[in-house]
Amino acid sequence: MSGDIMILGIAGGTGSGKTTITRKLIQRFGGDVSVIHHDNYYKAHHDMPYEERAKLNYDHPDSFDTELLVEALKELKKGHTVTCPVYDYTIHDRTDRTVTIKPTRVIIVEGILIFESRELCEQMDIKIFVDTDADVRILRRIVRDVRDRGRSLESVINQYLKTVKPMHEQFVEPSKRRADIIIPEGGQNKVALEMVVERVRAHLNS
Repeated sequence: MSGDIMILGIAGGTGSGKTTITRKLIQRFGGDVSVIHHDNYYKAHHDMPYEERAKLNYDHPDSFDTELLVEALKELKKGHTVTCPVYDYTIHDRTDRTVTIKPTRVIIVEGILIFESRELCEQMDIKIFVDTDADVRILRRIVRDVRDRGRSLESVINQYLKTVKPMHEQFVEPSKRRADIIIPEGGQNKVALEMVVERVRAHLNS
């Protein structure tokens, strides 16, 4: 255990239900939990026109500044507040805004590729992989990207077939082996969710 701070990694493919589990933990424990999204650590591409940024492969480990995230977790473990970048999906780029993360008792790190990095895994106390069928995940992604991220149906499907699916098979699925707990069906799995809740509660009460 990392001193008084527990770092909980929640990984899984796009649309697997990571956010649902994260949200439920926040609902249960409120201010005792902070969340860091790996997506906010996408590398900045301010020098590149929008059309070029839109063509980049955002599902490859190299698209993230994971070293910066590892450093942030190390600082949080020391009890220091950190500043995280903020990424905007609608422009495919990092913004000028930042988010302040305080060293709460429980810190959730959430993202599709967080278990791909050994250095990142070494910072985590519990690693949870949310395992959901591919057809369910693509449907959820279509709804989310069209509704929340200003994408067209055609662009979401093209991106899925071109990069999301092959990168999932190459990097996300194999990273499941590093998980301590695998949760089938994500936030719908009430038994598994309750076990995670109890584990967090035990840490908070220690």
